[in-house]
Amino acid sequence: MTATPAIASTLLADCVTVADGHVHVTAPELLASERMDAVAWAAVFGDAEEKDYARWLLWEVGQAVGVRCASIHDLYLARGRGECGGFTVPAINVRASSYLTARAIFRTANRLDAGAFILEIARSEIAYTEQRPAEYVAVMIAAALREGFRGPLFIQGDHFQVNAKKYAANPGPEVDAVKQLVTEAVAAGFYNIDVDTSTLVDLSQPTLDAQQAPNYTVAVDICRFVRSVEPQGVTISLGGEIGEVGTENSTPEELHAFMQGFDRTLAAQAPGMAGLSKISVQSGTSHGGVVLADGSIADVALDLETLRELGEIARRDYGLAGAVQHGASTLPDTAFNNFPKTETAEIHLATNFQNILYDHLPPALAQEITAWLHEHAKDERKATDSDAQFIYKTRKKAIGPFKKAMWTLPADVVAALSAAYDAKFGFLFEQLGIAGTKPVVAKFVKPVRLQRTLGAPGVAAAPDDADLSD
Repeated sequence: MTATPAIASTLLADCVTVADGHVHVTAPELLASERMDAVAWAAVFGDAEEKDYARWLLWEVGQAVGVRCASIHDLYLARGRGECGGFTVPAINVRASSYLTARAIFRTANRLDAGAFILEIARSEIAYTEQRPAEYVAVMIAAALREGFRGPLFIQGDHFQVNAKKYAANPGPEVDAVKQLVTEAVAAGFYNIDVDTSTLVDLSQPTLDAQQAPNYTVAVDICRFVRSVEPQGVTISLGGEIGEVGTENSTPEELHAFMQGFDRTLAAQAPGMAGLSKISVQSGTSHGGVVLADGSIADVALDLETLRELGEIARRDYGLAGAVQHGASTLPDTAFNNFPKTETAEIHLATNFQNILYDHLPPALAQEITAWLHEHAKDERKATDSDAQFIYKTRKKAIGPFKKAMWTLPADVVAALSAAYDAKFGFLFEQLGIAGTKPVVAKFVKPVRLQRTLGAPGVAAAPDDADLSD
């Protein structure tokens, strides 16, 4: 199924022409076929030359037909101005069997005319799922093309987080590591980034401003860096965070302390520079849920009033889209329709989709993964963990080592898994109110055409008179 670059150029030969480094789509309707499967495979599992070519080809085809990486910044600021609302944007962490998962997302978006959704991957996930930004973007574009989706792709770096212990030991290299990841991600097409410096909040300080100062100071530093590397014509959507997920619930006073400090510091250092478009808060959830001894997930005491109040403050006082809720995918189904009612701007969903995948794995593969975890993740096991707790909490670490196996599941498993994903994404999109949001996205988001040169990093904006008809 892999291909040489010469063959890669023929994978779409009946619908795409490549001449002098320029891509023209001659039959866009043929992109939504098995032809695209082969290009996606080459982008992930080919050799270095094959990957580069396939990723470049996917980017340029996407640019030509209107499947372009974009920032949700302008939509979020419009929400802050009260010009749109009534929906909650799902930010979906696509961890495993990524092409299959993303295809289900785009099928659902087509069926429900949805445009306000984000595809994301966190700093930690990039490592353990073995998906660097360039690969992730290529797969998301391929999945959109395969399903015939048209519209902006909001691809997000989730939890580009500063590690508190490493920062305390030596702050410069730790912040630089986040900046290096920003550089890589933006070059790949991540035009939405959640800057997570909430780990630096110092609760030992006597005032809220002093507690939040390390958070907003480093967040401003990273914000300025992001603005320095964003492509021409793109204002990257940036999110801040005031409280770590899984800790105490956030308060209005903390929100004010962070935002006033952030805005004051940014204005002093870079007058007129665009700041944040949203703010992540803590309201009772945790990443992955709290795992009980039998492997089930404990009930969550979600504080909807906190979300409503903090979101209202974020919009009214700071012009942001509102509050963002992390760690929401393991909530009960009855919880999701509450997010649009409280005008929650965005929620992050990850673990439940991973759970659906693991529930559908062939028994032999599941057993192989379990054995691998007992050998390679044993240092992460707590003395109090049951086997079920240990496997549930660590099985995400098997996604990278078993990536090819998860991409090549038997046809009957693929059919059942796809049906399960279709049902789950359909439910969530409807509960979150994003069905029918494609027109509002089109109203506020105008993705620019950004061309790439094969073998060269980064992108260049196409001239205003560029032919976009193909």
